[in-house]
Amino acid sequence: MSCEQRSSANIVLRCFLIHVRSVTCLLVLSTLITGSVLAQKRPRADSDYERPQAPAAPSLPAPLLQELNLIRDAALTDDYAYRQVAHLTENIGPRPVGSPQAQAAIEYVAGEMRKLGLEVRLEPVLARHWIRGAESAELVEYPGQAPGSTQKIVLTALGGNHPTPPEGMTAEVVVANSFADLDRLGRQNVAGKIVLFDVVFDRHKADNGYAGEAYEEAVVYRALGAKRAAELGAVGSLVRSVGGADYRLPHTGGSKAAEIPAGAVTSEDADLIAHLASQGKVRMHVILTSQTAEEVSTFNVIGDLKGSEHPEQVVIVSGHLDSWDLGTGAIDDAAGVAVALETAQLMQQLHLRPKRTLRVIAWIDEENLGRGHVEYAKAHAAEIGQHVAAMESDLGASHPLGFRAKISAEAAARLQPVLEVLRPSGANLILLSSDSPEADIDPLAKQGVPAFGLLQDGRTYFNYHHTAADTLDKIVPQELRENATAMAVMGYALAAMPDPLPR
Repeated sequence: MSCEQRSSANIVLRCFLIHVRSVTCLLVLSTLITGSVLAQKRPRADSDYERPQAPAAPSLPAPLLQELNLIRDAALTDDYAYRQVAHLTENIGPRPVGSPQAQAAIEYVAGEMRKLGLEVRLEPVLARHWIRGAESAELVEYPGQAPGSTQKIVLTALGGNHPTPPEGMTAEVVVANSFADLDRLGRQNVAGKIVLFDVVFDRHKADNGYAGEAYEEAVVYRALGAKRAAELGAVGSLVRSVGGADYRLPHTGGSKAAEIPAGAVTSEDADLIAHLASQGKVRMHVILTSQTAEEVSTFNVIGDLKGSEHPEQVVIVSGHLDSWDLGTGAIDDAAGVAVALETAQLMQQLHLRPKRTLRVIAWIDEENLGRGHVEYAKAHAAEIGQHVAAMESDLGASHPLGFRAKISAEAAARLQPVLEVLRPSGANLILLSSDSPEADIDPLAKQGVPAFGLLQDGRTYFNYHHTAADTLDKIVPQELRENATAMAVMGYALAAMPDPLPR
C-alpha cells in the first residue's frame, strides 16, 4: 500500500501512490509472435494518453533467457518468501516506526541478507514516533433514543491524530459527503462540531479491476479531511473507513496534522450516523488519546549482491518493512520485503551473478512520513545516475498480472522477451504510467530512473488494507510464489541485460 505531516500536495501524492498510480497509463501486452506493443487505454479522456507504436524488441542472449527460465521455475516451487512473511508477521508482529518490533524486524532482515551473502548496511533515518492510545466512541444523543441508552461506535485513530483530553470530548456530528458539501455547510454549521466525511469506497470499481481508482476517490478525505474541517472551526473529524468490505473493521492510515482529533469509523457506523443525522440531532462522545512522541532513529536495511561487470550500476528490488499497528502487516508490506529477499536468495541458490549490482532494500517509514525514501535519495544523490532501475512491491500478495512502470515505450519493447518468460505465471503485462508506480521509489522515478511496481490483482486488497485483518492468513502461498517469480525474473533481467534500459 505515510500521509500526515507533509504539504497537501505531497499528502495527496503519497496516498495516490499506495499501490495504484495508474492515472495516465496504457496497457502493454507482450507478445513475441507479433513483436509489437499494443496499447489498451483505461476509460479516460483521449488526451490523457499517448499511443506509440514501438519497434520490434531485440532478443536477449540465449544464455540469459535460459537463466531467466531457471529462476522462474525455481521461484514457482520455493517457500523462502512465505517463511519470511510468517516470521515477520507472527514471530515479530506489527512494526510501527519506533516500536521494538520495528527494530527487531530491521535486525532480522539484516541477518537474512547476511545469510544470503549480501553486503549489508543499515542507513539511518530520523522518523516521527506516533503512539496509538485509547480509542472509543459512543452516540450519546440521537433521534428515537431509548432512555438511559447509548450506541457504541467502532473507530480508530488516524496517524498523526491530535489527541482528545483523557476523558474524551462530546460534540454534535455533522455529515459531509464531499469537500464541496463541507464548504456549502460553512462555518456556521461546522464550528464546534465533529465532521463525518461519509464518502463510500466504490466496490463496483474494485470488483472490475479499478480498486486503485476507487481508493483514490475516497482516500483524500482521510488524508485532508481533518485539516479542511479544522479550517471551518470543527472540533473533530471522522472519515468513513477507506476500504472495500463491510466487516465492521476500521481502516487506519495517515492524516495531515490539523490540531483536532481525527479518526476513521467503520462503514456500518458511518451509515448509522448518517441515517440518524438525517432525522435530527446526533451527539457523540469520542476518546482518541494517541500522541506523537520524540523522533526516533531508525534504519533502511540495504543489501548488495555486487555486479560482476558493472558493480557501480544498481538495480533495486524492494518492499517496506514498517506497518500499521492494528494487524501484523502481512499484505502491507511484509510480502513485499519477502519477495525482494527471495530475489537475492534465488540468485545464490542458482549460483547466478548479474552484471550489475542487485540491491535489496527494506524501506522504513513508508506508512508514516516516508522519510526512509527521502533519506535514501539524499544519501545516494551522487550515484542516482548509476541506478539502472528500481522495483517495489506494495500492493499485497495476490496473483500478479505484471508490472506498473514509469518507463518509455522503447524500454517496454525491450522487455518483451522477459515478459514472455513470465507468461506461464500470468505476470506478463506492463501498465505504463506517467507517475511513480510505488511510493518509496518515487524520488528515483522523478529523476528518470526506470521504475517498476508489481501489478497484483487488487480486487480484495483494500478489504484488509490498514486493518486488524491484515494477517498472514490473507496470503496464499502459491500467489506469493508468483509474486516472487515476477520480481526475481524482472530484477535479474534488468541487472543482467547487455545494456541498461533507455531513460
